Amino acid sequence: MLQPIYLYGNAVLRKVAEDMPSDYEGKQQLVDDLFETLYKSGNGIGLAAPQIGVSLRAFVIDLSPIDDDEHPEWKNFKKVFLNAHIIETSGKDVTMEEGCLSLPGMDGKVTRKDTVKIAYEDENGVKYEDVFTGYPARVIQHEYDHLDGHLYIDRMSPLGRQLVKGKLGKIEKGKVSCGYKVKKAGK
Repeated sequence: MLQPIYLYGNAVLRKVAEDMPSDYEGKQQLVDDLFETLYKSGNGIGLAAPQIGVSLRAFVIDLSPIDDDEHPEWKNFKKVFLNAHIIETSGKDVTMEEGCLSLPGMDGKVTRKDTVKIAYEDENGVKYEDVFTGYPARVIQHEYDHLDGHLYIDRMSPLGRQLVKGKLGKIEKGKVSCGYKVKKAGK
């Protein structure tokens, strides 16, 4: 079911999410809701449960919308991460622009490690411990931050944060327009 995406200023985005109980009855529905909401947003490649108001350690990623001839493997990168916990990040620091469906109409430069080792489960309860590199590692770290109550703006330089302060205020006050269903702060 299509869910509203919670915008900056909603408390759930700053809360540390809890592990999903193994007998959680709404697991498949949550996964389905995350993918449907992601796809209906029109321009996202990942979505975390807190972004739809659910404080559980769950996120989904689908890189197939990225049309990149240099990286055809991204076309098949569609994954579910439940009870995700990053074990370590390593490798070189890479700085890139990032955006977020919870922060519409803005982006910012963020530096992240290019390798991530993460433990997680899929929707069938199968446990994994995998290493991802490059862009998939960046997207995983971005979505994972949502599970710990962080947004990409927290990782921007002080100057970068200062430059987006006005935009953040507008989002927090609900003075934003985007092409998908949202839950504004305090509403």
